[in-house]
Amino acid sequence: MDWNHYRFRSLWPLPVPPTTVFDVLERPEDYPRWWRQVREVTRLDDTTGVIRIRSVLPYDMTFTAREVRRDPAAGVLETALTGDIEGWARWTVAPHATGSLARYDQVVSVRKPLLRRFAVPGRPVFRANHALMMRSGRRGLCGYLRAV
Repeated sequence: MDWNHYRFRSLWPLPVPPTTVFDVLERPEDYPRWWRQVREVTRLDDTTGVIRIRSVLPYDMTFTAREVRRDPAAGVLETALTGDIEGWARWTVAPHATGSLARYDQVVSVRKPLLRRFAVPGRPVFRANHALMMRSGRRGLCGYLRAV
């Protein structure tokens, strides 16, 4: 088993139509406005940006996200990730009940040397840190969607 390889899935039920959610999620430069763990997004061009995140644990992770798929009809946004983490992340937004469901899938390998050193003992803590970040992101997005 590669202790530095992670698969994550988060499901965010949201009280607004899928097109509204998609419109917000396709603008990563605005994520710091509603997702406090996304500390900084610097656009490099129309499809690429550098993102710095920090959740509960005292370390930042910085990576480049390059868009590989944007399909509004299917509700899919997918990026390739390189830097402190390498792999991919995908949002899929679909109708759900009276609103929508935003599904976040991520498959990455950790490249940040500090985290690699603590891969085995730190794995449960790193997973919990990610879960807290995602829970906070959903709360932040709900508040943002109510405000706009």
